Amino acid sequence: MSKSIFEKIIDREIPAQIIHETDELLAFRDVNPQAPAHFLIIPKKRFHRLAEVPADEAGLLGRLLLAAAAVARQEGLAADGYRIVINNGANGGETVPHLHIHVLGGRALQWPPG
Repeated sequence: MSKSIFEKIIDREIPAQIIHETDELLAFRDVNPQAPAHFLIIPKKRFHRLAEVPADEAGLLGRLLLAAAAVARQEGLAADGYRIVINNGANGGETVPHLHIHVLGGRALQWPPG
């Protein structure tokens, strides 16, 4: 199986603007931002999508969300708010087969998004 673009970022084969990293996750700026602030949080362990994460990885999912909140604070988004999105499957808008969390902010976001 070939590596996803996110695995190549994790392995430093493709450059990215990394803004946070731990042993099990990575946060970096989106190359095609949909808001003034738009970054991704990914686990270093590959899961194709949220629906495929086994129950015994619940702790990792929690740490991904806590990292999203921490980086949002670091990026100055906490006071005015931000959106967290996880796309799951083709109809959900997922384009990279590696679980990832989008964090968007820096402006008022509309609902529904489009």
